[in-house]
Amino acid sequence: MDDNDELEYVEEDYYAFLNVPRNASQEEISAAYRTFSRMYHPDKHLDVENKGKAEEMFNRTKNAYEVLSDPHQRAIYDSLGNKGLQTEGWELIHRTRTPAEIREEYERLAREREERRMQQKTNPRGNITVNINATEIFSRYEDEYDDGSLFPAIEVSGMSMSQSIEAPLSRTDTATLSGNLQLQNGVGGGNFLLSGRRLINKGWFEVDCGAGSGPVLGLKGSRNLTNRVFLNGGTTVNFRQNAIIPGIAGTLAIQLDKHTVGYLTYNAGLQSSMTTTIEHNTDRYHCNASATLGIPHCYITASYTRKLVEQQLKLRVALKGGTFGFLAEYGAEKKVSKYSSIVATVSCGVPTGVTLKIKIIRSTQTYLFPIHLSEEIIPAAVFYATVTPLLTYFILKKTLIDPMNEAAKQRNIEKVKETNRARMAEKRRGAESAIALMGAMYERIRTEEQGRQGLIIVAALYGKFGPDENVTAEQRDEMGFIQHNPNVIDVKVPLQCLVKDARLNVYGKTKSELPGFYDPCFGEDKLLRVDYEFRGQSYSITVADNEDLSIPASANGTAQN
Repeated sequence: MDDNDELEYVEEDYYAFLNVPRNASQEEISAAYRTFSRMYHPDKHLDVENKGKAEEMFNRTKNAYEVLSDPHQRAIYDSLGNKGLQTEGWELIHRTRTPAEIREEYERLAREREERRMQQKTNPRGNITVNINATEIFSRYEDEYDDGSLFPAIEVSGMSMSQSIEAPLSRTDTATLSGNLQLQNGVGGGNFLLSGRRLINKGWFEVDCGAGSGPVLGLKGSRNLTNRVFLNGGTTVNFRQNAIIPGIAGTLAIQLDKHTVGYLTYNAGLQSSMTTTIEHNTDRYHCNASATLGIPHCYITASYTRKLVEQQLKLRVALKGGTFGFLAEYGAEKKVSKYSSIVATVSCGVPTGVTLKIKIIRSTQTYLFPIHLSEEIIPAAVFYATVTPLLTYFILKKTLIDPMNEAAKQRNIEKVKETNRARMAEKRRGAESAIALMGAMYERIRTEEQGRQGLIIVAALYGKFGPDENVTAEQRDEMGFIQHNPNVIDVKVPLQCLVKDARLNVYGKTKSELPGFYDPCFGEDKLLRVDYEFRGQSYSITVADNEDLSIPASANGTAQN
């Protein structure tokens, strides 16, 4: 399932650039600024080429310091990144706002920016249902009309389609046009509905007009009565050829606790009923129970859904029983990509028999395929309804879904690279410029550390390592490892320049933002490997890109042979 994810823009990490933790104090930020500004100050570099590089690096250092040393700008940057700093309108924000209030204000400003484009937007939603009759697979008819075919007859017994689009007229007004068509056993019908909704204080109201089996007029509304209670309801009038059929519906909902809501629903019209529902929903599971008294049927239902968040999977069981008979359902919903899910449900009941329901959810479009397997509960039908979707999914996953998702991921990485190509080239030039300016500091710090038998960086690699990950620094030099591996860069010089008093601490969610670093393999998992000497002993350590590095530490370093 190929989903078009939103492209990312590579932003500069000011904390990583100054090599301070995200909770750094103003004193730590100021100390880091003084260190790097001395290194990059243009007056310290007499060579014309290096002087230009120094000016660029000095300005980047100054920009990072100005943002992180200003509590107001830092709060915006921590919550929203550079996009927040670039948003117009922040001058209206009081500087003592909390991060939550800052994010809320940013969202308000973003809504105002989008309001100018509202006229061009729609929110299409669709549903297609195809009913399939496959009962002859398990209980084949034997009669005088049997044509002697070797294969059972499988037919489409019905189909329905619905579609709706929204047209935002303003921030408070929305028009919706919806319609549906259905065909069942050779008999078809359809209707359309035009709705206008306005948001009001603590609620909304809506006016509907449409046509199907005669003209239809309706009025709906919703209102929050308190912080824990809301009410919605409406009335419709259907003008048919020989009658006027009114209808009324309403729901009262009460928030019982943080995760539990109770509903009381009443419907009156061609079919009248009253339903009481209790619903409990958490991050890990969802369950509800309801009882309905109505005409022509009364029934009770209960369902439980287990959410396996890490596996992006939901498992559901449900029971329903009443004057119509009983029904048991079990099934699973699996998210196969960012916007796509597959749902398979087996339904067994009396008098409905066994039905397998396959649902494909693609963004706002839903495709439903109820396959009626038998008119009675036949064990073979239940078995195949359960096993067939599982086998089909695993086969499709290995042969189609996984390759498509991997291809989509790679395409997205390439699109991001293309979008940020200039930015990434600039980062590489900036890293090379920084290393060129570090020569004097590198020699000074290395000489000081050698004199005290402190921390000497022997070799350091950053990027995606291949089979040669565990070879020694000398072997890597002999093989020309870096020259033959474009996904790895040499970062010995910038790391040595970060050593202070025989210690090296590296922070940042990605080390590609450190001075002298850049991302050599965008979209790939990266490592930082450091070979170093401390007190005359040789050590080596490898950390992930988002993992802090602190050396020397006996728990981290492993002596080399």
